[in-house]
Order: sequence, then structure tokens, then C-alpha cells
Amino acid sequence: MIQVVVKRDGRVVGYNEEKIKAAIRKAMLQTELGEDESLIQKITDRIGFTGSERMTVEQIQDLVEFELMKSPRKEVAKKYIAYRDQRSIARRAKTRDMFLEIIEAKNNEITRENANMNTDSPAGMMMKFASETTKPFVDDYLLSPEARDAVRNGYIHIHDKDYYPTKSLTCVQHPLDKILKYGFSAGHGESRPAKRIETASIIGCISLETAQNEMHGGQAIPAFDYYLAPFVRSSYIEEVQKLEKLTGMDLSRLYDAVIKDFLSQPLDGLQGEERYRQHAINQTVARVHQAMEAFIHNMNTIHSRGGNQVVFSSINYGTDTSAEGRCIIREILNTTYRGVGNGATAIFPIQIWKKKRGVSYLPEDPNYDLYQLACKVTARRFFPNFVNLDATYNQHENWRADDPERYRWEVATMGCRTRVFENRFGEKTSIGRGNLSFTTVNIVRIAIECMNIVDREERIDMFFSKLDTVLDIAARQLNDRFNFQKTALAKQFPLLMTRLWNGSEKLGPNDTIESVINQGTLGIGFIGLAECLVALTGKHHGEDEESQALGLRIVRHMRSRVNEYSETFHHNYSVLATPAEGLSGKFTSKDRKSFGILPGITDRDYYTNSNHVPVYYHCSPKHKARVEGPYHELTGGGHIFYVEIDGDATHNPEAIMNIVDLMDKHNMGYCSVNHNRNRCMDCGYEDATEGLEECPKCHGHNIDRLQRITGYLVGTTDRWNHAKLAELHDRVVHK
Repeated sequence: MIQVVVKRDGRVVGYNEEKIKAAIRKAMLQTELGEDESLIQKITDRIGFTGSERMTVEQIQDLVEFELMKSPRKEVAKKYIAYRDQRSIARRAKTRDMFLEIIEAKNNEITRENANMNTDSPAGMMMKFASETTKPFVDDYLLSPEARDAVRNGYIHIHDKDYYPTKSLTCVQHPLDKILKYGFSAGHGESRPAKRIETASIIGCISLETAQNEMHGGQAIPAFDYYLAPFVRSSYIEEVQKLEKLTGMDLSRLYDAVIKDFLSQPLDGLQGEERYRQHAINQTVARVHQAMEAFIHNMNTIHSRGGNQVVFSSINYGTDTSAEGRCIIREILNTTYRGVGNGATAIFPIQIWKKKRGVSYLPEDPNYDLYQLACKVTARRFFPNFVNLDATYNQHENWRADDPERYRWEVATMGCRTRVFENRFGEKTSIGRGNLSFTTVNIVRIAIECMNIVDREERIDMFFSKLDTVLDIAARQLNDRFNFQKTALAKQFPLLMTRLWNGSEKLGPNDTIESVINQGTLGIGFIGLAECLVALTGKHHGEDEESQALGLRIVRHMRSRVNEYSETFHHNYSVLATPAEGLSGKFTSKDRKSFGILPGITDRDYYTNSNHVPVYYHCSPKHKARVEGPYHELTGGGHIFYVEIDGDATHNPEAIMNIVDLMDKHNMGYCSVNHNRNRCMDCGYEDATEGLEECPKCHGHNIDRLQRITGYLVGTTDRWNHAKLAELHDRVVHK
């Protein structure tokens, strides 16, 4: 006797004979003789009693066909078979239509899910074909029923679900020093250890590109200045040796000469060894500058993932106070300021300045001059962003100013915001670690389901009860994904699991990665805190103190539960302020269908990014910082504070410094600044003219605005989905 039915999407439901009756009746009504209730009941009873306890929809439909063919009403069988075929064609047609939209390069939510991906290229199309056909496989075979239902009903979103079957991890902070010192193997070739700055720069690019093909997330270098600094000195020694060959003199005593700073200066008036020394310095600075130019050019032109996406790359720097490290910092900033090609703003790598008192922030700090330069560059080129090493939760007990390897104890971030630092299973560091995977909770939907409860206390209690249920599902789903990821073999990730991930050097090619990946993090994210609060209180946290108190209570609760999951499942769980690029409109669209248009909640095409004050809400940077700041400590998986400033910031670096000061005052971990920047898509010309419609260089009219989407820059908004375009339209200046 049939008890349960397995549906096409994998759900298991109770057997309902009325559905069989309805299908047979529909087929009979298409024949001359019409329906025969007695025969319908007879066939339905026979199928129900003779069928197995657990059957699929297709197996039951086969039985219906068989019974109809045995019956006197064979014409009904023909109609039933025709109906099945039509339904099958309809299901295939849905897939066909989706594929045609990819083929025809149409702008929609499928093709514009990732603004950094060119889905119009052949490789991009192939990636989207693979992506859209893989997701149903994950739903049917890799997700638990509760996770599948939670996704289908809009309670959670599994990020990078299309990469789930590959067992790949999200991101990693590259210990580039290992690669530069020992070299690495990638594909059919091998890289020798680097000896000069040019080689080190190229190997850094190759490392990022290679790892990007092994992972589904971003790639970052946590200490760009420290890693490349030794090659400044080696390049300087090479320049001295060139002089030795030219002059026949022994200048070896200059090799280890104390150099206060690597700065180009005229040789006029200099004599003897002083002249030789300065000449070598000048040549070294020129080489470092060219190497930094090459690095940035390569990171904006090298493609990964089959050639359809520029490497999502980030570099962290700012705290190396050595002459060599300062040279790296200065020249990467100078190169960024000048721009690439025709002077265009470089989109990658995302650059992050490490702000730290005593090192790189205050006027008396040794790198303060470079901090000023960083703010000047940001005012023109959007980068660098700023990570706050002074935030209470970003400090490390092992950090000492006199430690030449103090970068090991400095937090580093992915440009989009992902943060990895605390570690239950190894050294507390960002280096050689990353996020394994993350899942986002739709707290807005949970709040909407509770909003009509009249009693406020009861309403809030019900919200937290429902939130706990969804958090539990998300935690179990991430644990399931981890258990699947850990079965991957080291040889599946030839660079990641030989040189990059902490402990990977101990793995053989056929060893699983289980023993090392637990040092990574599993992120539980959230989106739409503002809309959630409107549903629960009538106001968002930017406009109401009680709403702010509730918002902090919600995220603190998530943090508390995440700590419990870390103990229960023995993983590094963390709370993530979800970037929500592709996700921004998905939850909203689903919730609008379920609950209609709710003012301040579902009446826009997007939910507000993570814990941000809504982009359309007029407030000052100070107010925004005061509201959003307390959430950073609670979101250890990653966060960002951003400010929209008015007009041309090019000649106003002080405005950038004021924002960083807010970051320091309100204990925030990471921030970026947006401002007006136009780009001619025909010739690359850029300026900050308000309302520019015609390029003053080529007189073209194809003008686009450079904008951040979720922490990173995009050279054109053509690849933005409709939800993010709607958000862009709503953004207001904070003043």
C-alpha cells in the first residue's frame, strides 16, 4: 500500500488518492464517453493497494497508464499519456527558455547575478549553463529535506550553491611568502623561488589567478607590503652590482647600507659612493613602480574560471615601516593614483589600508605620510578601503611593534568584507585561512510572519522563536556541506592544498582535506535588518532608538547561537553581514508574492544590505557610524561601513580621513567611501563632473558611473541586476 510519494523536487509527501482521481477524470472528460466515476474509483483503489509503500510520482503515473490500458477505456489512456507528454514538454520548455535567455545575452536575474562575471562571453555562457543545471542536482541529492524546504520557502539562501558538488571552498588569505620562497607547481609548469621584484609581482598574480580557479570565492594577500619588501633590497643590490660591472669598483659595502627611505632624488651634487647609492635607489624605485604597475594591470586583465571573470582579488597593506616595505606601499599607491590604460580607475585588486595607532594612523606614526597618500588616492580612485586594527576585536595579544613578523597577528580582510581571524582549531590569524561556505537567513520574512501579532512582547518572542528554528536549519545545513567538502582529495586543489591552506603541506595528493579545513569558517549571514525592524516596530534602526536596541538584540542573539553551534558541531561558525549582491532582490521578490506590497518592507525591489541604515535614508556620516558601528563587533564573519560623500573628492582627502576617524571613534572594523566618478566607456576618460553626458576627450556619450556594488568596484553598471540598480538609484549622499 502506498504511504508516501517522492515528488520531482525531492520532497516526500503523504499519498493522496484524490490527485490520481483528478488526473484520470481530466483525461476522461477529453473523450466522447466522458467520465466514469466507478472506473476511476476502481483504478485508484487498485493502485493504492498494489503500489509500494514509497513511490515516486513517475512510478505512480506509470501504474495509472498501465491500469488504463488494461481497462475498456483505452482512449482515456491515450489522452492521459498525451497529457503527461505535454507536462513534460512544459517543464523542458521552462529550462529551454532559461537557456535561450543566456544564449541571447539578455539582462535578467540569471545572467546578472554576479556583476564581476561576463555571462555574455562563450565561457560565461557555459558557466551559467553549468550553474543553472547544477542547482537542481544540489536540491535533489545533496540537501536535507528541511534545508531544501527552507530554501524553497525563502527562509535561507545557500551561497554559491552551484559550486556545492565541486566541494570547493570560498576564499583564502594567501601566505605569499611561502610561494615566493619555495615556488609552486601549477598545471604543467613550475615556478622557481623569486629573486627580484618583477618576478615576485608576477608570481603574486599567478598565485591569485590559480587559486581562483580552485575556489568559488575571492582571493586576498594579507600582508602585501611585508611579502614583497625583501625583493626591494635584492633589486637594489642588483643595481649596485650593475654599477660594479660598469666601474670595476668593489661596492659590496653598499649592499647592506642603511637606507632610511627608498625615494628617487636628483643626482646633482652627489659624489662617489653617495652618488652610486642614490643611483641604485633611483633605479630600484623605478623597478618597483613598474612591478606595481604590472601587478595592477595583470589583476585587471587576467581572467579565471574559464576566461569569463577577472580574478576577485584583494591586497592588505600599510603597517610595514621598513624602508623596503614603505617603498612597496608608496609605489602601489602612486600607481593606483595614476590609473591604468588611459587613466582609468583600476577595479582590482581591492586595496585595504591597515590602520593602526603607533604605525599608520596618527601624525607621529612612522607611516603617517603614507596614510595621507592613501587617503589622497582613495579620494580619486575609491581605493584603498580601510581596516581598523585598533578595533577591540581585531587586536591580537601576540602583536608587538618590534616583531619583524607582526603581520602574522594582524587581521586582514577580503575586499567584499569577509573576515577570518579567531580560530578554535589552530593559530589565531587571517593568513592561510578563509571561509568554507556561508548561508544567509531571511530575517525579514520571519518578521513579516510575526508583524500582525498585536501584543509587542508576544510579537518579539514569536520572532525569536522562529529565528531560532531557521538558524538551527542553517547551522545543520552548513555542517552537512562541511561533511561533504571534507571528503575532497588534496589533489583536487593543487595550489590551495599544497602551499596556501594552513597545514596543507602535510597532505599527500590522495589524502582528504578533512584534517586541515576546520581552520576555516562557516558563515551564517543575514540581510534586511532595516526591513525586519520596520515589520516588528514600524521603524528602522536609523530613525528610532528602540528599533536600534531591538536590532542589536537580534544580532547579539545570532552571535550567541553561532557560538553554541561552534561548540555543538566543532567548527568555526561566525555571523556575517551578508554582502547580498545577487541575493538582494531574490528574498524580496519571493516575500512580495507571499505577503504583498508592505510599506517600508517589500515596497522596493531590494532588501537593505545586512545591518546598514537604508540607502535612501538621509542622515549624516556621524549618525550612520553611531548606528552601524556596534554591529561590527557582533559580525565576526565580516562587515563594512560605507559612506556616500558629495561631489568630487579628488582634492579633498581630508573628507576621507574624517570617515576613517569615525571608524576609529565607533570601534568599526572595515570601511569604504563612495563618491562621484564618471567613466567614458569608449575611451576610458574619467572625471568627477556632476551630470556629465558628453566625454570631453572623445565627445562620446557612452558615460557610466563608477560604483561599488557590495564593497568592490564595477567598471560598468551594465552587469548589475535590477535589484542592485534599484538600490543604486535610491542611494543618497550622507552629509
